[in-house]
Formats: sequence, structure tokens, C-alpha cells
Amino acid sequence: MCKVLTKADIKYFRKLLGDDNIKTDQAHLIAYSYDATKKRFEPECVLFPRDEKDVQNILRYCNDKHIIIVPRGSGSGFTGGALPSSGGVLISFEKHMNKLLEIDQNNMLAIVQPGLINMQLQKAVEEVGLFYPPDPASQEYCTIGGNVAENAGGMRAAKYGITKDYVMAVEAVLPSGQLIRAGKKTIKDVAGYNITGVLVGSEGTLAVITKIVLKLIPKPKMQKTYMGVFPDVTKAMNAVFKSLSNGASPVAMEFLDSLVIHALRQKGHKSILDEKAGAVLIGDVDGNNIAQLEDQLAILKSSFELNGSIDFVVAKDDKQAQSLWQARRDASPSVTMYGQLKLNEDISVPRSCLPQALDGIYKIGDKYGFKVPCFGHSGDGNIHVNLMVPDKDDETQLSNGHKAIEEIFQLVVDMEGSLSGEHGIGLSKAPYMHIAFKDHEMDLFRAVKKAFDPNNILNPDKMGL
Repeated sequence: MCKVLTKADIKYFRKLLGDDNIKTDQAHLIAYSYDATKKRFEPECVLFPRDEKDVQNILRYCNDKHIIIVPRGSGSGFTGGALPSSGGVLISFEKHMNKLLEIDQNNMLAIVQPGLINMQLQKAVEEVGLFYPPDPASQEYCTIGGNVAENAGGMRAAKYGITKDYVMAVEAVLPSGQLIRAGKKTIKDVAGYNITGVLVGSEGTLAVITKIVLKLIPKPKMQKTYMGVFPDVTKAMNAVFKSLSNGASPVAMEFLDSLVIHALRQKGHKSILDEKAGAVLIGDVDGNNIAQLEDQLAILKSSFELNGSIDFVVAKDDKQAQSLWQARRDASPSVTMYGQLKLNEDISVPRSCLPQALDGIYKIGDKYGFKVPCFGHSGDGNIHVNLMVPDKDDETQLSNGHKAIEEIFQLVVDMEGSLSGEHGIGLSKAPYMHIAFKDHEMDLFRAVKKAFDPNNILNPDKMGL
């Protein structure tokens, strides 16, 4: 059992950190009580550690006293992964541990603290000709520590991969207060278990990450934006995996289905999106010269035409490119026209299963009487499913909505897909873990959790553990 904080506990934290770095007032507790799920759980206090030693002292004390600790980035998560659902202490790195410590141009890596904003890192490394590709939609305010905890993706994953592909090493503090260093700055490292890989995507349940070493790559010199227009989503999804197998290597390949296109046209995107479009694919290609870009665009255009496209557009300038991408960015808010409540899931399937997956999702929606507009990162098989509940206060509709989501998860798992492509499991998807994992597999996860955190003080309740 984990305990409620006492005056003595607050006094210890105040002495350790100083008055400015511990907050117990109602305003702060409310501010740190929610994320993008809109669920609310107030912590008992918020701590702002100044350095690694503070983190060690906080964890050591809390472990001895059985006090819950929840590490938090910027609170942009969609599954409640950083919510203090059982109270306790919330640790935030935004105030002090938010620095870009080093850009090593010779070895093409960056060393950062967990509170650094993703976009700040991207801009800093691009100034010296390097590139950090992972680009979550929340990149302007999400933190690298949060990205690592959730193994965040983004639109550029089609070509460049996701967060785990760029984390070379971490420093982290165990609940005991011990500091561990996992991974190396070297490209090759096969000594011992891959603890870095275990910590990436662990949602703050195993250790508190305090330093991250990230791989960088050379920044491509040129980029072009394209859009393929299709009469229906099945033809578009076939074009995705077939164009990639034909040699296309787009930076991004995003899709919008007919429901999303209709909603976007109502929101002012009529000049960009044709009313005849049943689906579109929007993306970028990059390279170091015009010939590379033209080669990629030619492969995409040819592959799209072979799979039934009715138009292929290459943005003539930055303004048109931004208009195409703005339509993609507006996809999520636009679909609210279809209902009062959006049950938003981020399932992922093998790319060749995209046509069948979407067909199955729409059929499940029809079975329960829901519109299910879909969009997402088709280039890597990641679909954002938006099951729209017309009346959020209707208990029958809510119940049917959750039944439909469970059936969608089962459909995805049967295709050897995943419950989550980038948002993580957190609280909201924890009840569905039994669909994806057998009992003995869940027991293995719990054994790993116990090895790192025997007193279960680190971010309990998440991932069904």
C-alpha cells in the first residue's frame, strides 16, 4: 500500500528543494491533474527537481516511505500515461531539467535533459546541418522525456522511424535512488541486456529518466510536398504499400478518408480538397538534389495511377505545401461535427493490411450506428480511428461505443497489429491489454516492473500492470 503525504513529507521536500520547487496550492494541483484525455486526477504535490541528485533523493525518500511518484512531461498524452491516478508526488522537469546539454557534430548525437521541448531540439540541430526526425503532432510543446516514455512517433516515421530508433543511451534513477546508465554513445553495443530498449516506451513505470543521448542524421537539403487523390479509401490504401514496395521512400504519407474530407471542406478547405475525393494521401519527399526528388515523385505518381488515383498534385511553392499540410493538421478538430464525444484510438497494422483494417473498422461502426472518420500515418500503418458518439450523455451510446472500440482492437490484433502506434497504453487502453497479450505475457511484464520497482511506487495503474 502507498500512503498519503504527511506534513513531515512536505517538510522534507521543501527542505530538499526550496520553497520555489514544491507546489501544494490548489491552482498547481489542478494544472497538473489532466492531459489530452481530459480525465482529472490531482497529485498531492508537484516537485521541480533541479538536477539528478534531487531526483535521486526524491526517489530514495519516496521508496522508503512507499509514496507514489509520477514523472510528467508537458501533459500532451492521449492515454493518461502521466496522470497521478492514485495521488502521490508528481515530478516535472519543465522548470530546471530542460536543457540541450551538447550537440556532438563529430559523432552526430545530442545529449539532452528530459524537459527539453522537441521543437527546440529540432531547430538547434538543424542550425548546424543535422536532423532529429521524430516529429509528434505536439512537437511545439511536448518534451523529449515524454517522447521517450511513450515512444512517440510522428508524420516522418514512414521514412525515418520513431523515437526508439534514435535513443542511443539514457541515464535514469531507480526507485531505490540508484543511478543507472543504459546504452552507449557507440553505434554498436551488444554488451548486456538492452535496458535502453526496455525503458523507451515504459511510460515512467520503471525508472525516472534524467539524461538522454540521441542519434542525429544529416539534414536533407531539399523537400517537396505531394497529394494523391483517390475515388475511395481502399484504392488509396492499396497505393500505400504498393508504392513503397516499388521503391518509393516518402518522408511522410498521411491519409484522410471521405468523412474527414467532407468535414474539412465544411471548415474552409474546399479549394484544396475536391468533392470527388473519396480519400487523399498527403506527404513529403526529400533529398539532396532535384533529381532525387523527381525520381521519388515519379515513382509515387506512377504507383498511385496504377492503383486508381484520379489526380496527383505536387505543391508548386511553400504556400501551397502549407495549405495541404494545414488540411492534414485540421483533420482531428474537423471531425467533431459528427458527434459530441470522440473515442480516439491510434491502432497500427502491417501496411498491407490497411485496406482490410479500414473496411473492418467502418463495418463495426455501421453495426453500432456510429460514424468513424479515419486519418493518420498510412506510410507506417498507423490509423487514427475516431469513433463519434452523437450524445455523450446517452449511456447506451457510450456502452456501444466502448463495445465497438473493443471489437476494433480485436480486429487489429487478429491482423498482428497493435493497440497503439504512438500514444501508448496508459490508463485508457489498460482494460484492453488482455486482447493483445496472454496471461503469461502480462506476468512477464509484471516481473520486469517488480525487478525495477519492487514497491510499485512508480506510476502505478498504467499499462494494466
